[in-house]
Amino acid sequence: MSGFYDQRMARIFPKYSGVRADGTLEIGGCSVPELAREHGTPLYVIDEQGLRERMREYRDGLAARWPNSQVTFASKSLPVLAAYGIAEAEGLGIDVAGAGELLLALEAGVDPELIHLHGNAKSEEELRLAVEAGIGLIVVDGEAEVERLDALLDRPQDVLVRVIPGVDPRTHKSVSTGGTKSKFGLPIPQAQALIERLRDHPTIRVRGVHMHIGSQILDLDPFARAVEAIAGIGEFEIYNLGGGLGAEYHGGQEAPSIDAYLDTLTEVARRRLPAESRILIEPGRSLVARAGVTVYRVNNVKRTAATFVAVDGGLADQMNAALTATKFTPVIADRADREPDTTAQLVGRQCESGDLLVDGARLASPEAGDTVVLAATGAYGYTLSNNYNGALKPAVVLCRQGDARVAVRRQTYAEFLAPHLAGGPGAWA
Repeated sequence: MSGFYDQRMARIFPKYSGVRADGTLEIGGCSVPELAREHGTPLYVIDEQGLRERMREYRDGLAARWPNSQVTFASKSLPVLAAYGIAEAEGLGIDVAGAGELLLALEAGVDPELIHLHGNAKSEEELRLAVEAGIGLIVVDGEAEVERLDALLDRPQDVLVRVIPGVDPRTHKSVSTGGTKSKFGLPIPQAQALIERLRDHPTIRVRGVHMHIGSQILDLDPFARAVEAIAGIGEFEIYNLGGGLGAEYHGGQEAPSIDAYLDTLTEVARRRLPAESRILIEPGRSLVARAGVTVYRVNNVKRTAATFVAVDGGLADQMNAALTATKFTPVIADRADREPDTTAQLVGRQCESGDLLVDGARLASPEAGDTVVLAATGAYGYTLSNNYNGALKPAVVLCRQGDARVAVRRQTYAEFLAPHLAGGPGAWA
C-alpha cells in the first residue's frame, strides 16, 4: 500500500503506512486524522510493526556477520517505556545515557545485564544507581569517573573505556562526537594509559573499548576509519563500535542500508580485531526515525509576505528542526494523494521566529483544521519535547494492524503546574 503523490515518500514515511482510496494517510492500519481527533495534537505516532522489523534487521544482520555480537538500542533516541520493552523482546540490549533512562529500562523489566550506561559527566547518583541495579557495562569517560566508581564498588564491575578515534564525520556539528576536540572519551594515548593503570584493579574490570563518531552520518567511510583507529589500541574482549547511521528525512536524501553499514563495520573488524572478540553496536536514529511521525492540526493559514501555515505545535515538540536544521517532509494527512499546489512556511505556535518546522513546505491546498504530518520524527522528537510557552508534552501512540495503543499519555495542566511550589495571591509578594 502506498498511494502517496510522490512515490519517494513511501521510503520516508513508516514502513506500514499508506494512503487510502479517499486520500487519508494511515499508519499501522490506523487513520491519522482519526488518531488526531481521538488523542489530540500534537501527537507522536509510531508504526510498531515497522519498528520491530527494523530491530530484527539489525539483530539478525549483525549476528549473521559476527555471531559473537549484540545490538543495543540507543534509548536516548526514543525514551519511551514501551520502546524499551519492545527492544528487549526483539533481542536487543539497552544503551542509557542517564538515570532517567536507566529507570525507564528497569521499569520496563529489562534484564540489568543487558543495560549499558554512557555519559561524559556521570554523577555519583547515576553511578550508584547503575551499580546497585547490577547493570552489565559502564562506559567510563575519564579519570574522575574512575575515581567516583572506585569509591562506590565493593564487587567487580565490567567497564569499557571510551576512546576518541579522531574521526570527524560530515554531519551537523551538534551531533559530531568522534573528532579530536570531542567532549566525549579520551584520546588514544590517554585511553591506553588508563587501561594500563586499571589492569590489576580489584573491582573495575576493563573488558574493552567504546567509540562513537556522531549521528546522522550518510557516508560509510568514517565508520571504517574509526574501527581502524581503535584497532590499534590493543586486543580486548569487547569492542563497542557505536552507532550513528543516518536516516532519510526527504526525497533528496539517501541513507546507506543497514546491510551496507554492517558490511563496512564487520569487513574492517575481520581484518583488524580479534576473531573471538565481542562486537557491540548501538543504533538509535536509524532504528526509530522512520517508524515515527508527528501529527499536528493547522490553526491558521496566513498570506502576507509569504504564506504561513501555522500548526498547534512547534519547538516544544520538534526541537530538532532548530537544533540540527533537519529538513522534514510534511504531508496533509486528509489528502496525502494530492499533488502539492502551495509553497508555505510551515511554522509552529511557539513565540520564536526560529519556530520553523519546514522552510518552503510543499502542501496540498492547506486550510485551517487540516491534519499535517511530519515524517521520520521517531528519533528525538519525544526525547526533546518541552514546555516552552506552557505547551503540554504530547502523547505517544503505537499503531499495529489497526490497533492504536497509548504508550505515553498527554501531559495535563495539573502535571505541568505540579513542580511549582505552592502559593496563592500575594504568596511571593
